[in-house]
Amino acid sequence: MLFSSMTFVFLFMPIVCGLYLLARKEIRNYLLLIASVLFYAWGEPSYLAIMILTILVNYIGANYIYRSHNEKHRKQILCLSLLLNLAFLFYFKYFNFVIDNLNDVFHLNAHFIDVIMPIGISFYTFQAMSYLIDVYRREVPAQRDIYKLALYITLFPQLVAGPIVKYHDVEKQIDNRSVTFDKVALGVKRFIIGLAKKMLIANTLGAVADKIFALPVEQFDTFTAWLGAIAYSLQLYYDFSGYSDMAIGLGMIFGFRFLENFNYPYISKSITEFWRRWHISLSTWFKEYLYIPLGGNRVSPKRTYFNLFVVFLATGFWHGASWNFIFWGLWHGLFIIIEKITGWHKKTGGVWLSVIQHFYAIMVFVLGWVMFRADTMSYAWRYLANMFGFIPAHSLTYELPYYIDNLEIIVFVIALLCSLPIFKNMLFLDYKRKVLRSLVNIWLIILFLLSSATIAASTYNPFIYFRF
Repeated sequence: MLFSSMTFVFLFMPIVCGLYLLARKEIRNYLLLIASVLFYAWGEPSYLAIMILTILVNYIGANYIYRSHNEKHRKQILCLSLLLNLAFLFYFKYFNFVIDNLNDVFHLNAHFIDVIMPIGISFYTFQAMSYLIDVYRREVPAQRDIYKLALYITLFPQLVAGPIVKYHDVEKQIDNRSVTFDKVALGVKRFIIGLAKKMLIANTLGAVADKIFALPVEQFDTFTAWLGAIAYSLQLYYDFSGYSDMAIGLGMIFGFRFLENFNYPYISKSITEFWRRWHISLSTWFKEYLYIPLGGNRVSPKRTYFNLFVVFLATGFWHGASWNFIFWGLWHGLFIIIEKITGWHKKTGGVWLSVIQHFYAIMVFVLGWVMFRADTMSYAWRYLANMFGFIPAHSLTYELPYYIDNLEIIVFVIALLCSLPIFKNMLFLDYKRKVLRSLVNIWLIILFLLSSATIAASTYNPFIYFRF
């Protein structure tokens, strides 16, 4: 079930929120658990068994780890539990990729049943693994109530597309959280902003990008290639940050406080800064559970660079079973390492240096998004070549108005402006004047009505990060 669907916005969400707010505190967790299972089963009923197995593996493993005082046994159970989690993820997400590559390399013709990936498996697997590791480190006690652990893993606001919630961040909230009118009101507003990002900006610019990326690169010119790359960059940001806003808003309604997942990443002046602002829940997960255990930057420079290489290789592979994502991850890792060697991300100076740094960061992540968006690396290389004029357009299939009309140009400009922290504190300002507060509320109502109308009229409504 999509957050941006009529069923969710006008049926599922009002019913669940209404029942939750009316229910006694003692039964709210059970109500949320039932709602989360129904939410997941709505689109993926056949994969509930995998989620139940994930819950059981982590419940049994974590309780054994917590009770045991034998360090060797604790490590063995941790490794076994983590391997089982990764085995589920590998089979459903990467099995077809491995078989296809083995066929290509060894000229085989092996065929197995095509494995369909359960929605959100990358997100809830990482959440389950964070729980195991937190318990092993004795940062938190093992959860003795299996229903509460099931709620943590299946909680529907962030179940299928994040943000990735680490167990130690919400452990106390599962047992004790407050629901107030102010939190509910702020949660609803945050949900509306996320919905507007998705429906009014991401979908509009996504249509522009899709038209361009659907064509052979020889059939559009360099300007059109840049238009497609920038349109997709904005689409991806508003699609994913919009989903995160909706998830965080729903969490507020239910009394949870999820950490922010985006902090205006497109204002970054380095790729190091970009990853402090983009998909924050994933980058902090890899930092806490992979980079630091590998030694982080507490080791020799060469080992630090190797650690960064491993982290960004894993980051690319986490996003999908495709060489495109692996190259995209390594592309970012390469510039992170270069910045680490040169200290570029720490350089300060006047306005011109700031402009150069910002331009550099934009170029790196926009070119990277081409790899991310292209269906194959072959297409990605040719697309990038077109962007720099190395592939002449033999025959232009369409004129520019085919790719972007006047409304889409307006949305394009709005998207660029809103990627800056101009309206950052709009929801959180303590408005002294009722007029200003009323204007903000009226604006949010208009956004909700426009978004709802777009949901009702549109058949184009994908969520990019659902496939991860």
